[in-house]
Amino acid sequence: MAMEDKMTAVRKRHGFILEDRKTLTLTGVKDVLGFDEQKIVLMTELGELTVKGGGLHINDFSHESGELSLDGHVDSLTYTEDKRSEGGFFARLLK
Repeated sequence: MAMEDKMTAVRKRHGFILEDRKTLTLTGVKDVLGFDEQKIVLMTELGELTVKGGGLHINDFSHESGELSLDGHVDSLTYTEDKRSEGGFFARLLK
């Protein structure tokens, strides 16, 4: 089995449910990188996710299951590719 296939088999599924822009439930969350009432930054199975809004509050986070729930007013969800998986500066330069 190729290394990519092994990594895919281990990867948890990632998804989210946003209800009325007030309640957000996520799966496949690896870690909480930072948070305040206007912004929450998460590392997910598919890269970094930034949630912006107002009055944001993390209700529950289980590191083992990768589930997170939050409430507040959600204005945006923005994904950023995980650049660490592509190698360093020189690895990208030599492609």
